[in-house]
Amino acid sequence: MATIPCLIVQSNMEVLLNVDSPLNQEARDAIAPFTEIVKSPEHFHTYSISHLSLWNAASTGLTARDVLKRLTKYSSYEIPVNVATEITEYMERYGVLRLVLKDGILILESDNEALFVELCCRKEIQHYIETLLSKSAAIVNPLVRGKLKIVLTEIGFPVQDLAGYVQGEFLDIQLSDSFTLRDYQKDAAQVFFASGSEKGGSGVIVLPCGSGKTIIGMAAMALVKTHTLILTPSVTAARQWIRELLQKTNLKEEQIKEYSGDVKEIGPVTIATYQILTQRKKDNNEQFSNFSIFEAQKWGLMIYDEVHLLPAPVFRFSADMQATRRLGLTATLIREDHKETEVFSLIGPKKFDIPWRVLESQGWIASAKCHEIRIPMEMEMKMSYAVAPQRDKIAIAGCNPEKFGVVKSLLKKHSEENDRVLIIGQYLDQLDALSKEINIPLITGKTPNKERDKIYDSFRKGEIRILMVSKVGNFAIDLPDASVLIQISGTFGSRQEEAQRLGRVLRPKKDGRPAMFYSLVTKDSREQEFAMNRQLFLVEQGYGYEVIYG
Repeated sequence: MATIPCLIVQSNMEVLLNVDSPLNQEARDAIAPFTEIVKSPEHFHTYSISHLSLWNAASTGLTARDVLKRLTKYSSYEIPVNVATEITEYMERYGVLRLVLKDGILILESDNEALFVELCCRKEIQHYIETLLSKSAAIVNPLVRGKLKIVLTEIGFPVQDLAGYVQGEFLDIQLSDSFTLRDYQKDAAQVFFASGSEKGGSGVIVLPCGSGKTIIGMAAMALVKTHTLILTPSVTAARQWIRELLQKTNLKEEQIKEYSGDVKEIGPVTIATYQILTQRKKDNNEQFSNFSIFEAQKWGLMIYDEVHLLPAPVFRFSADMQATRRLGLTATLIREDHKETEVFSLIGPKKFDIPWRVLESQGWIASAKCHEIRIPMEMEMKMSYAVAPQRDKIAIAGCNPEKFGVVKSLLKKHSEENDRVLIIGQYLDQLDALSKEINIPLITGKTPNKERDKIYDSFRKGEIRILMVSKVGNFAIDLPDASVLIQISGTFGSRQEEAQRLGRVLRPKKDGRPAMFYSLVTKDSREQEFAMNRQLFLVEQGYGYEVIYG
């Protein structure tokens, strides 16, 4: 038991972490695999131990004994009995039910006969059972493999999927000899590959923006060596994958195809957007026009870039593609719609995760200084805000005209330092007005892909030093020289958006200077309240926000 107060484990499954303890960092890293951040004020951060966080931990090989040992080591008080019981019971549930393939038949099985019979009698499960073979085994239709996994997770008994995968058509993918994987990239790819070949599992890799998740995807492709479907959030992201594959693997242009709103081609490696996959038939709003095209291919691997963004139709598509290996890549598994359970069930559990500050300390991502600049409202705006409906207050605060002056001051400061600056925001009218006022290019969802690519390329080459983007810039922009990000407005209290936006400037800088992240917030408004929630994930990662009054 720690002699200096560090952790307090409470009977409601929450853990309080004393930020002022010298063991703070060590304890936070120890509990990270099985907890989720709830709130993070100045002195005590609150973490929650959930069933899903315990099952994710169990999938990586952690046991209930491991979890309790870590809590006991840093806790200032005895672990409540009910907490120890809950941890033990729920971690032991992972693997009680297994999906296996025997003689080509999909079997749901368990060593616990009484539990198995009870579950098979439940209405939610009966629909998916074809034939009850015994008190511990039943035949399941392979077409409902994904749906069954979701239901079992929802009722508290996640199934361990050991049924393996179709091999897919062979493709000799190799990483270029001139390219060397970092140790953590190699480990992440190997963890995924080992779980896929020996136990039949898929999973999610969680690493910071700028740490090379695309490279880990390519390393996994080189290990699996099969036809691969890569799903991305945008055409820009798809084309970045194509560039990276051509630069860092032995694949030729004719082997890599893009399937998007602009180009519709299928090849051994196909990169498609979530948007094109979820496109509906014009004559039938219930049917997705491209599902059948992708289902007909013999993929051996599917990679989900920014897996936390999966729209509901892609979950449906994934439920039908459970016989294909699946690799999810993301900087954070946080979903504001709380569908992390579906990511766990359909894509796979979290297989690999490294704290952001660990990679920062090793020099793989840039250090960062985060600032929240609180800006007052003019009296006229205060009155408009005061009488506005609750639903309109966040937009009024987000579009505070006083922010323009702060942006100009920041641009002047960083112009003297010759920094590359990204300005990002939520409201198009606000961005358009600012773009015209300071005469800088703006990229939004309406900007044609060809024009986007041209502007991004100009920024990379240094032909333009300041670039403004709407929320399309949240994900998968490869702008390695960007060192300053000004967030002029955001999406309510979205933690994952805050993390992704900081990630735009986390690639290591040649001069070693830290990245600068400015979040502009209207003082004494709903925006300030939402900002506190937005920062939670980054604060949990060890980033502090300096509050400045504009």
